[in-house]
Amino acid sequence: MCKESTMKQNHRGTNSSLMALLRMRTRIRKAAILKTPEKRERKNRNKRRDMRKSKSRKAELTLKSKKSTRKLTQSKNYILVQFVIKHFLETKPFTCSICGKRFTQKGHLTQIHTGETPFTCGNCGKSFSRKNQLDYHMIIHTGEKPFSCGSCGKSFNDKGQLNVHMRIHTGEKPFCCGTCGKSFTQKGNLDVHMRIHRGEKPFSCGSCGKRYGERGTLTQHMRIHTGEKPFSCGTCGKGFSKKSHLNVHVKIHTGEKPFSCGTCGTSFTYKGSLNVHMRIHTGEKPFSCGTCGKSFTNKGSLNVHMRIHTGEKPFLCGTCGKRFTNKGRLNVHMRNHTEEKSFSCGTCGKSFSKNVHLNVHMKIHTGEKPFSCGSCGKSLNNKGQLNVHMRIHTGEKPFSCGTCGKRFSRKDKLNKHMKIHTGEKPFSCGTCGKCFTHKDSLNVHMRIHRGDKPFSCGTCGKSYSDKRSLIHHMSIHTGEKPFSCGTCGKSYSLKTTLTRHMRIHTGEKPFSCGNCGNRFSRKYNLNYHMRIHTGEKPFSCGTCGKSYSDKRCLIQHMSIHTGEKPFLCEVCGKSFSQKSYLSQYVEAHAAEKSFSCVICGRPFLSKPNLLFHMKTHPGERPFSCVTCGKSFSQISNLTVHMREHRAHDGII
Repeated sequence: MCKESTMKQNHRGTNSSLMALLRMRTRIRKAAILKTPEKRERKNRNKRRDMRKSKSRKAELTLKSKKSTRKLTQSKNYILVQFVIKHFLETKPFTCSICGKRFTQKGHLTQIHTGETPFTCGNCGKSFSRKNQLDYHMIIHTGEKPFSCGSCGKSFNDKGQLNVHMRIHTGEKPFCCGTCGKSFTQKGNLDVHMRIHRGEKPFSCGSCGKRYGERGTLTQHMRIHTGEKPFSCGTCGKGFSKKSHLNVHVKIHTGEKPFSCGTCGTSFTYKGSLNVHMRIHTGEKPFSCGTCGKSFTNKGSLNVHMRIHTGEKPFLCGTCGKRFTNKGRLNVHMRNHTEEKSFSCGTCGKSFSKNVHLNVHMKIHTGEKPFSCGSCGKSLNNKGQLNVHMRIHTGEKPFSCGTCGKRFSRKDKLNKHMKIHTGEKPFSCGTCGKCFTHKDSLNVHMRIHRGDKPFSCGTCGKSYSDKRSLIHHMSIHTGEKPFSCGTCGKSYSLKTTLTRHMRIHTGEKPFSCGNCGNRFSRKYNLNYHMRIHTGEKPFSCGTCGKSYSDKRCLIQHMSIHTGEKPFLCEVCGKSFSQKSYLSQYVEAHAAEKSFSCVICGRPFLSKPNLLFHMKTHPGERPFSCVTCGKSFSQISNLTVHMREHRAHDGII
């Protein structure tokens, strides 16, 4: 029992000794940590003052506690404390006068604050403050990686990198964000992550002022200004500003596509593309436009879409100055200048500037139309055509003109319509100088100069310069008139003809003359009218040189030289040079003098002739002389009468 109590007392004594030791060590450190020489001098003055005050008191205490002091100096705890203090001062004898930190070597004491770097690399000239830093740096030149991972065999320069790498296999993420709970394998990654919550961006670009949360991101950004591309492909030599871009590029040469879709089996070169592709199956469109509400599967498409609302076109063609909303459209446009068409059809040899255009073209040869309309069953080559076609059934017209409010089912139709308001005609004929609003119209026009008529009728062999004219001609053989007027029931073979016809009922005359304000229901009539103001007669006869303002007049005139009479009467076989002559003649056959005078019973071939005859009967004299007021039944009689007045005026 006595032995056990003795052990407990010794144990308590040991614990108290250790506590005393720790307190003593803390006091020593506090005494050592002096920030400036002024503070150290002030501390010494205070210490001397306290010593003078307590000197007299110490004399009294020495006499009273001489016995107890002797016992304390002989105790084991005091001896241990003195030993530790002496050992601490002997092992780290060099104290920094600036920060108070103690060191075992004098070299460590001076190099940190002075910035001295006496250890220089013989290969690249880089300097270091400590030799172990230089030794670590030399591994870069030697390529030595002595620390290997036991799981995957990957090697590293130092043990710290190996320890961090091992967390990949163990899944350990010891550094956790206190705000959102996200975990990281390295403390540095956590520190960078915390800047997101604080909104801190300490790294600024000296050229454009843009700020970043990481130094590495700033370094990558600076390559935009410097044009530096330090990562080169070993196969084709192409340079890249980021290593990740190089890694993706290398897969083009290797053909590696390690990421496969579990639904349709399509493979991708990197995981990001697979993630975007999966949204096709899930229907997910997480990126929405704040202006119009349209949704997209990826952020890049949303950014491009936003330029429609902002009007931004950051990609400029260096040749013609035209601007585009995305780089892909600029690249396609540049092929117009370079005439680069690298995608060729193996069947007919036709070349295309884009692979997607070649794929669409190939369906002409294969006859493949995989996209079918669920309403009418019509099949189409691609999904885009199907989406546009569906608007016929839904009546959707999402594209609206900001000037007149007219709506369209397709954007290209809106773009064409806008040129009516702007009057823009950017496409000019190099032969005659005529300008057009659309390139397609210029291409059709050029066939007039070349005499090219590539569209032939399979029934009668007649050729046309554009497909629309052929379609219109084919309706003569088929008799098909699918477009009907809802007001009068009249049918037409073309929708444009129905549109013009509807203006008869609505009274709409959208084409206005800028000189006299006269309005017309058809643009052709406006063009013809404008020649009255300009005196232009662009249609000339190649035989006699006579000019006409209207092409139809020239065609009628040409029949005089050729003797051609293409309009044949089906009753008697008589031919005429003009359709109007044939129409009058056919009416003569059909009427058989069916128009008779109700007064005298005289028959006439046509109604106008009957009306003219009716004026000869007494009572109706519509033609009056402005001089004497005398009336006549026929204008010819009035003309003769007017000559008498003019002759009388001459005699007088």
